[in-house]
Amino acid sequence: MAAAVLTATVALVWFDRDGYVDNSDPTGTVDLADAVYYTTVTLSTTGYGDIAPATTQARLVNAFVVTPLRIAFLVLLIGTTIEVLASQGRENFRVARWRKYMEDHVVVIGYGTKGRSAVETLVNNGTRKESIIIVDPSSTALGEAHADGIAVVTGDATRREVLRRAGTANARQVIITTDRDDSTVLATLNVRQLNPNAYIVAAVREQDNVPLVRQSGADSVITSSDAVGRLLGLSSLSPSLGSVMEDLLTYGEGLEVAERDLLVPEVGKQPQSLPDQVIAVIRDGQVFRYFDPVVTQLARGDRLVVVRPAEELPWAPRPGTHGEDATIDED
Repeated sequence: MAAAVLTATVALVWFDRDGYVDNSDPTGTVDLADAVYYTTVTLSTTGYGDIAPATTQARLVNAFVVTPLRIAFLVLLIGTTIEVLASQGRENFRVARWRKYMEDHVVVIGYGTKGRSAVETLVNNGTRKESIIIVDPSSTALGEAHADGIAVVTGDATRREVLRRAGTANARQVIITTDRDDSTVLATLNVRQLNPNAYIVAAVREQDNVPLVRQSGADSVITSSDAVGRLLGLSSLSPSLGSVMEDLLTYGEGLEVAERDLLVPEVGKQPQSLPDQVIAVIRDGQVFRYFDPVVTQLARGDRLVVVRPAEELPWAPRPGTHGEDATIDED
Protein backbone atom coordinates (compact mmCIF):
# COMPACT_ATOMS: atom_id res chain seq x y z
CA MET A 1 0.00 0.00 0.00
CA ALA A 2 2.88 2.36 0.77
CA ALA A 3 4.42 1.54 -2.61
CA ALA A 4 1.09 2.29 -4.28
CA VAL A 5 0.92 5.69 -2.57
CA LEU A 6 4.49 6.43 -3.66
CA THR A 7 3.80 5.40 -7.27
CA ALA A 8 0.57 7.42 -7.45
CA THR A 9 2.30 10.55 -6.17
CA VAL A 10 5.17 10.18 -8.66
CA ALA A 11 2.63 9.86 -11.49
CA LEU A 12 0.72 12.89 -10.21
CA VAL A 13 3.85 15.08 -10.13
CA TRP A 14 5.09 13.77 -13.48
CA PHE A 15 1.83 14.50 -15.34
CA ASP A 16 1.71 18.00 -13.77
CA ARG A 17 5.46 18.62 -14.22
CA ASP A 18 4.87 21.90 -16.05
CA GLY A 19 3.50 23.33 -12.80
CA TYR A 20 6.79 22.67 -10.92
CA VAL A 21 10.11 24.42 -11.07
CA ASP A 22 13.55 22.96 -10.29
CA ASN A 23 15.56 25.77 -8.68
CA SER A 24 18.81 23.80 -9.03
CA ASP A 25 18.37 23.35 -12.77
CA PRO A 26 19.16 26.34 -15.03
CA THR A 27 16.29 25.38 -17.32
CA GLY A 28 13.90 24.90 -14.38
CA THR A 29 12.35 21.84 -15.97
CA VAL A 30 11.28 18.77 -14.04
CA ASP A 31 11.97 15.30 -15.52
CA LEU A 32 10.96 11.82 -14.28
CA ALA A 33 13.96 11.53 -11.95
CA ASP A 34 13.04 14.89 -10.42
CA ALA A 35 9.45 13.70 -9.94
CA VAL A 36 10.66 10.61 -8.08
CA TYR A 37 13.06 12.72 -6.00
CA TYR A 38 10.40 15.32 -5.15
CA THR A 39 7.90 12.61 -4.20
CA THR A 40 10.28 10.80 -1.83
CA VAL A 41 11.42 13.93 0.01
CA THR A 42 7.85 15.21 0.19
CA LEU A 43 6.25 12.00 1.48
CA SER A 44 9.03 11.59 4.05
CA THR A 45 8.41 15.23 5.16
CA THR A 46 12.05 16.11 4.46
CA GLY A 47 11.29 18.84 1.89
CA TYR A 48 14.55 20.46 0.75
CA GLY A 49 12.71 23.09 -1.30
CA ASP A 50 14.86 22.81 -4.43
CA ILE A 51 11.82 21.60 -6.38
CA ALA A 52 8.57 23.41 -5.64
CA PRO A 53 5.10 23.88 -7.16
CA ALA A 54 5.05 27.12 -9.11
CA THR A 55 1.52 27.35 -10.48
CA THR A 56 -1.74 27.71 -8.60
CA GLN A 57 -2.96 24.35 -9.88
CA ALA A 58 0.19 22.55 -8.69
CA ARG A 59 -0.06 24.18 -5.26
CA LEU A 60 -3.72 23.22 -4.90
CA VAL A 61 -2.90 19.63 -5.91
CA ASN A 62 -0.16 19.59 -3.27
CA ALA A 63 -2.48 20.98 -0.63
CA PHE A 64 -5.49 18.75 -1.24
CA VAL A 65 -4.01 15.59 -2.82
CA VAL A 66 -0.30 15.23 -2.05
CA THR A 67 -0.66 16.21 1.63
CA PRO A 68 -3.32 13.52 2.34
CA LEU A 69 -1.12 11.03 0.48
CA ARG A 70 1.80 12.09 2.65
CA ILE A 71 -0.25 11.48 5.80
CA ALA A 72 -1.44 8.10 4.50
CA PHE A 73 2.14 7.11 3.67
CA LEU A 74 3.37 7.99 7.16
CA VAL A 75 0.44 6.22 8.82
CA LEU A 76 1.14 3.07 6.80
CA LEU A 77 4.86 3.20 7.52
CA ILE A 78 4.59 3.96 11.22
CA GLY A 79 1.57 1.69 11.75
CA THR A 80 3.29 -1.29 10.17
CA THR A 81 6.44 -0.69 12.18
CA ILE A 82 4.51 -0.40 15.44
CA GLU A 83 2.51 -3.53 14.62
CA VAL A 84 5.68 -5.56 13.97
CA LEU A 85 7.38 -4.26 17.11
CA ALA A 86 4.28 -4.88 19.22
CA SER A 87 3.92 -8.44 17.89
CA GLN A 88 7.57 -9.19 18.57
CA GLY A 89 7.30 -7.56 21.97
CA ARG A 90 4.29 -9.67 22.95
CA GLU A 91 6.05 -12.84 21.85
CA ASN A 92 9.24 -11.91 23.70
CA PHE A 93 7.21 -11.09 26.82
CA ARG A 94 5.37 -14.42 26.73
CA VAL A 95 8.61 -16.35 26.18
CA ALA A 96 10.39 -14.40 28.93
CA ARG A 97 7.53 -15.02 31.36
CA TRP A 98 7.52 -18.69 30.40
CA ARG A 99 11.29 -19.03 30.93
CA LYS A 100 11.07 -17.33 34.32
CA TYR A 101 8.15 -19.09 35.93
CA MET A 102 7.63 -22.44 34.23
CA GLU A 103 9.15 -25.78 35.13
CA ASP A 104 8.21 -29.27 33.93
CA HIS A 105 6.28 -27.77 31.06
CA VAL A 106 4.72 -29.35 27.96
CA VAL A 107 6.13 -28.68 24.50
CA VAL A 108 3.70 -29.14 21.60
CA ILE A 109 5.40 -29.33 18.21
CA GLY A 110 2.94 -28.31 15.52
CA TYR A 111 -0.19 -26.22 16.07
CA GLY A 112 -2.42 -27.61 13.36
CA THR A 113 -5.64 -29.51 13.91
CA LYS A 114 -3.99 -32.26 15.96
CA GLY A 115 -1.85 -29.88 17.98
CA ARG A 116 -4.77 -27.60 18.86
CA SER A 117 -6.88 -30.59 19.89
CA ALA A 118 -4.07 -31.89 22.09
CA VAL A 119 -3.67 -28.49 23.77
CA GLU A 120 -7.42 -28.17 24.27
CA THR A 121 -7.51 -31.59 25.92
CA LEU A 122 -4.61 -30.70 28.21
CA VAL A 123 -6.19 -27.41 29.24
CA ASN A 124 -9.60 -29.00 29.80
CA ASN A 125 -7.97 -31.55 32.09
CA GLY A 126 -6.24 -29.03 34.33
CA THR A 127 -2.97 -28.12 32.58
CA ARG A 128 -2.27 -24.39 32.83
CA LYS A 129 -1.78 -22.53 29.55
CA GLU A 130 1.31 -20.95 31.07
CA SER A 131 2.92 -24.39 31.24
CA ILE A 132 2.47 -25.09 27.51
CA ILE A 133 4.66 -23.81 24.71
CA ILE A 134 4.12 -24.26 20.98
CA VAL A 135 6.85 -24.84 18.39
CA ASP A 136 5.72 -24.12 14.84
CA PRO A 137 7.28 -22.39 11.80
CA SER A 138 3.98 -20.97 10.52
CA SER A 139 2.98 -17.36 11.06
CA THR A 140 -0.66 -18.52 11.05
CA ALA A 141 0.03 -20.86 13.96
CA LEU A 142 1.84 -18.01 15.72
CA GLY A 143 -1.24 -15.80 15.54
CA GLU A 144 -3.64 -18.56 16.58
CA ALA A 145 -1.50 -19.59 19.56
CA HIS A 146 -1.16 -15.96 20.67
CA ALA A 147 -4.93 -15.55 20.39
CA ASP A 148 -5.29 -18.62 22.63
CA GLY A 149 -2.88 -17.11 25.19
CA ILE A 150 -0.09 -19.64 24.65
CA ALA A 151 3.61 -18.85 24.23
CA VAL A 152 5.19 -19.74 20.89
CA VAL A 153 8.68 -20.39 19.61
CA THR A 154 8.65 -19.84 15.85
CA GLY A 155 10.90 -22.19 13.94
CA ASP A 156 11.48 -25.65 12.52
CA ALA A 157 11.33 -28.31 15.24
CA THR A 158 13.81 -30.48 13.34
CA ARG A 159 16.49 -27.93 14.28
CA ARG A 160 18.02 -28.46 17.68
CA GLU A 161 18.49 -24.75 18.36
CA VAL A 162 14.74 -24.15 18.00
CA LEU A 163 14.03 -26.96 20.48
CA ARG A 164 16.55 -25.47 22.92
CA ARG A 165 14.75 -22.11 22.75
CA ALA A 166 11.55 -23.93 23.68
CA GLY A 167 13.23 -25.34 26.78
CA THR A 168 12.83 -28.90 25.57
CA ALA A 169 15.71 -30.05 27.76
CA ASN A 170 13.63 -29.26 30.87
CA ALA A 171 10.22 -30.31 29.53
CA ARG A 172 8.09 -32.91 31.26
CA GLN A 173 6.25 -33.96 28.11
CA VAL A 174 6.68 -33.37 24.39
CA ILE A 175 3.81 -33.84 21.92
CA ILE A 176 4.87 -34.05 18.26
CA THR A 177 2.21 -33.41 15.61
CA THR A 178 4.10 -32.47 12.46
CA ASP A 179 2.58 -32.81 8.99
CA ARG A 180 5.23 -35.26 7.74
CA ASP A 181 6.45 -38.53 9.23
CA ASP A 182 10.09 -37.86 8.31
CA SER A 183 9.94 -34.57 10.22
CA THR A 184 8.37 -36.43 13.16
CA VAL A 185 11.26 -38.93 13.20
CA LEU A 186 13.91 -36.20 13.12
CA ALA A 187 12.12 -34.09 15.75
CA THR A 188 11.79 -37.14 18.00
CA LEU A 189 15.51 -37.92 17.68
CA ASN A 190 16.46 -34.34 18.59
CA VAL A 191 14.02 -34.18 21.51
CA ARG A 192 15.24 -37.46 22.94
CA GLN A 193 18.86 -36.37 22.65
CA LEU A 194 18.13 -33.07 24.40
CA ASN A 195 15.94 -34.64 27.09
CA PRO A 196 16.37 -38.36 27.87
CA ASN A 197 13.65 -38.24 30.56
CA ALA A 198 10.78 -36.49 28.76
CA TYR A 199 7.64 -38.45 27.90
CA ILE A 200 7.30 -38.15 24.12
CA VAL A 201 4.00 -38.68 22.30
CA ALA A 202 4.17 -38.57 18.50
CA ALA A 203 1.55 -38.75 15.77
CA VAL A 204 2.32 -40.40 12.43
CA ARG A 205 0.30 -40.82 9.28
CA GLU A 206 1.46 -44.28 8.22
CA GLN A 207 1.43 -47.41 10.37
CA ASP A 208 4.70 -48.56 8.77
CA ASN A 209 6.51 -45.64 10.40
CA VAL A 210 5.45 -46.50 13.95
CA PRO A 211 8.47 -48.78 14.71
CA LEU A 212 10.85 -46.16 13.32
CA VAL A 213 9.40 -43.40 15.51
CA ARG A 214 9.53 -45.68 18.56
CA GLN A 215 13.18 -46.47 17.84
CA SER A 216 13.80 -42.73 17.58
CA GLY A 217 12.74 -42.36 21.21
CA ALA A 218 8.96 -41.86 21.32
CA ASP A 219 7.18 -43.42 24.29
CA SER A 220 3.79 -43.46 22.59
CA VAL A 221 2.98 -43.33 18.87
CA ILE A 222 -0.50 -42.62 17.52
CA THR A 223 -1.38 -43.48 13.92
CA SER A 224 -3.88 -40.82 12.96
CA SER A 225 -4.95 -42.23 9.60
CA ASP A 226 -5.44 -45.76 10.93
CA ALA A 227 -7.41 -44.51 13.95
CA VAL A 228 -9.76 -42.52 11.73
CA GLY A 229 -10.08 -45.46 9.34
CA ARG A 230 -10.98 -47.86 12.14
CA LEU A 231 -13.59 -45.45 13.46
CA LEU A 232 -15.09 -45.13 9.98
CA GLY A 233 -15.14 -48.90 9.61
CA LEU A 234 -16.81 -49.40 12.98
CA SER A 235 -19.41 -46.77 12.16
CA SER A 236 -20.23 -48.47 8.86
CA LEU A 237 -20.50 -51.93 10.48
CA SER A 238 -22.41 -50.74 13.54
CA PRO A 239 -23.65 -47.15 13.80
CA SER A 240 -24.29 -47.66 17.52
CA LEU A 241 -20.72 -48.84 18.16
CA GLY A 242 -19.39 -45.91 16.15
CA SER A 243 -21.47 -43.51 18.25
CA VAL A 244 -20.10 -44.99 21.47
CA MET A 245 -16.50 -44.68 20.24
CA GLU A 246 -17.13 -41.08 19.19
CA ASP A 247 -18.65 -40.40 22.61
CA LEU A 248 -15.53 -41.72 24.32
CA LEU A 249 -13.33 -39.47 22.16
CA THR A 250 -15.44 -36.33 22.67
CA TYR A 251 -14.54 -34.21 25.68
CA GLY A 252 -17.21 -33.07 28.13
CA GLU A 253 -20.10 -35.16 26.81
CA GLY A 254 -21.44 -38.58 27.74
CA LEU A 255 -18.64 -40.92 28.77
CA GLU A 256 -14.92 -40.30 29.25
CA VAL A 257 -11.92 -42.60 29.43
CA ALA A 258 -9.92 -41.48 32.48
CA GLU A 259 -7.01 -42.49 34.67
CA ARG A 260 -7.22 -42.29 38.46
CA ASP A 261 -5.52 -43.47 41.63
CA LEU A 262 -6.60 -46.63 43.39
CA LEU A 263 -8.55 -45.77 46.54
CA VAL A 264 -7.68 -47.36 49.88
CA PRO A 265 -11.00 -49.29 50.20
CA GLU A 266 -10.38 -50.78 46.75
CA VAL A 267 -7.08 -52.48 47.66
CA GLY A 268 -7.35 -56.27 47.34
CA LYS A 269 -10.52 -56.19 45.23
CA GLN A 270 -10.95 -57.42 41.68
CA PRO A 271 -11.08 -54.78 38.91
CA GLN A 272 -14.52 -56.00 37.78
CA SER A 273 -15.99 -55.49 41.26
CA LEU A 274 -15.42 -51.72 41.38
CA PRO A 275 -18.23 -49.24 40.71
CA ASP A 276 -16.22 -47.68 37.88
CA GLN A 277 -15.87 -49.64 34.66
CA VAL A 278 -12.18 -50.58 34.84
CA ILE A 279 -10.64 -51.40 31.47
CA ALA A 280 -6.94 -51.45 32.43
CA VAL A 281 -4.64 -51.41 35.45
CA ILE A 282 -1.28 -49.63 35.52
CA ARG A 283 1.21 -51.38 37.80
CA ASP A 284 4.93 -50.58 38.02
CA GLY A 285 4.73 -48.59 34.82
CA GLN A 286 3.15 -51.44 32.82
CA VAL A 287 -0.40 -51.55 31.48
CA PHE A 288 -2.46 -54.72 32.08
CA ARG A 289 -5.93 -55.46 30.76
CA TYR A 290 -8.53 -55.78 33.51
CA PHE A 291 -8.79 -59.57 32.89
CA ASP A 292 -5.03 -60.19 33.08
CA PRO A 293 -4.21 -62.72 35.87
CA VAL A 294 -1.43 -60.43 37.11
CA VAL A 295 -4.01 -57.88 38.33
CA THR A 296 -6.64 -60.25 39.66
CA GLN A 297 -6.27 -58.43 43.01
CA LEU A 298 -5.59 -54.71 43.07
CA ALA A 299 -2.57 -53.57 45.10
CA ARG A 300 -1.39 -50.30 46.61
CA GLY A 301 0.22 -48.05 44.05
CA ASP A 302 -1.96 -49.28 41.17
CA ARG A 303 -3.62 -46.78 38.88
CA LEU A 304 -6.86 -47.49 37.05
CA VAL A 305 -7.99 -46.64 33.56
CA VAL A 306 -11.77 -46.36 33.77
CA VAL A 307 -14.83 -45.33 31.80
CA ARG A 308 -17.01 -42.91 33.75
CA PRO A 309 -19.40 -39.97 33.22
CA ALA A 310 -17.85 -36.95 31.54
CA GLU A 311 -19.16 -34.60 34.23
CA GLU A 312 -16.29 -35.76 36.45
CA LEU A 313 -12.93 -34.25 35.53
CA PRO A 314 -10.88 -37.16 34.21
CA TRP A 315 -7.60 -36.27 35.94
CA ALA A 316 -8.93 -34.39 38.96
CA PRO A 317 -8.26 -35.91 42.40
CA ARG A 318 -11.39 -36.76 44.37
CA PRO A 319 -12.14 -38.52 47.67
CA GLY A 320 -14.20 -41.35 46.14
CA THR A 321 -15.64 -42.75 42.99
CA HIS A 322 -19.30 -42.80 43.92
CA GLY A 323 -19.39 -40.93 47.20
CA GLU A 324 -17.52 -43.53 49.28
CA ASP A 325 -14.90 -42.46 51.81
CA ALA A 326 -11.31 -42.65 50.57
CA THR A 327 -9.98 -43.85 53.94
CA ILE A 328 -10.62 -46.86 56.14
CA ASP A 329 -11.77 -46.28 59.70
CA GLU A 330 -9.01 -47.10 62.17
CA ASP A 331 -11.48 -48.90 64.41
